[in-house]
Amino acid sequence: MTISALKVSFDEHTMWVDLSDGRTLGVPLAWFPRLLNATPQQRAKVEISRTGLHWEDIDEDISVAGLIAGRGDMTKRVDHAAE
Repeated sequence: MTISALKVSFDEHTMWVDLSDGRTLGVPLAWFPRLLNATPQQRAKVEISRTGLHWEDIDEDISVAGLIAGRGDMTKRVDHAAE
């Protein structure tokens, strides 16, 4: 069974995602800087697909699997082992 997002909403500090299995995830906006810095109008323009969330205006893509696993923004991860 693939779990998908049904609805996305926001409050001042949190993104709320209602899932198809009945759970609701609350994710800190601080995990996703583009969403944190977006306007409420930009946040509202979410496109929900079978596997994730997409915001065209701010170039943000978030997978449902990543949210369930507790992963935040993965675009600027630094490999400290290479330092």
